[in-house]
Amino acid sequence: MKSGSMILPALTALTSALLLASPPAQAIGRLADVTIVDRDTGATLPVHYARGEYWVAGRPGARYAVTVHNRTGERVLSVPSVDGVNVLSGETAAWDQRGYVFSPYERYQITGWRKSSSEVAAFEFSSIANSYASRTGRPANVGVIGVALFREQPPLPAPVATPEPYSQRRDSSSDNSGGLPGRMREEPASPAAAAAAPPPAPEAESSARALGAGSLAKAAPAPSAKLGTAHGQRETSVVSHTTFTRLQERPNEVISIRYDSRENLVALGVIREQPVRPPIPRAFPQSDAVSYVPDPR
Repeated sequence: MKSGSMILPALTALTSALLLASPPAQAIGRLADVTIVDRDTGATLPVHYARGEYWVAGRPGARYAVTVHNRTGERVLSVPSVDGVNVLSGETAAWDQRGYVFSPYERYQITGWRKSSSEVAAFEFSSIANSYASRTGRPANVGVIGVALFREQPPLPAPVATPEPYSQRRDSSSDNSGGLPGRMREEPASPAAAAAAPPPAPEAESSARALGAGSLAKAAPAPSAKLGTAHGQRETSVVSHTTFTRLQERPNEVISIRYDSRENLVALGVIREQPVRPPIPRAFPQSDAVSYVPDPR
């Protein structure tokens, strides 16, 4: 199993207050609730299920966050990707790359592309041409947010000394992190190993199998350009390092959320709007109205 240094996301008092004040999330996931939040309005984006996938509608130009809430009583590692790119390292995303480690029941907002241990570039819904993935020559996977979740390997039991004077003692390999909350993994990337690994088992995936771009091509054409995620303005986001040993090489759960503009999702049939019904004409409209005390001006 792999182990390495991590970084701890430090929540500010303001961020904590916003998270506590948030309404119940429309979340996806078993090990963790994953939601997408419009940071400019504070609203959690509704999740729509269509064609075997989960979708959210973003607003062009809006900043957004990927909120992860650890639902378990143990630490978990979250390897996040946006548009097929690891948000911590900028590499083409793979399961065995760096990620955030969250303490039991911790909630945290991933707000941007990590630039250092104290700064991120904000996630912003933008045109595909202005997306970070496209600007770095990787436009193929624009329009999807992913989170791979790993359980932690329990620490090995402490060695027990024997009475023999020359007995050999085993070194404990338990985690020395002290259980500090929310830390980020910093392991050497192994894209080749990730590419060779088989896909996660169906029961380990929260998002249903994707039907592929061909299935969407049969729907009505989208009326406007699709959304991507831009490399936005720099913001303060402090993290620290820890260690984490994964329970297994493959993720225990993979969460995938597609996104696009509301206009496009309506055109694709992902969002079904209620038809507007014309008002019913009345023979005596003035007499039918019930009068009560009006508000003062």
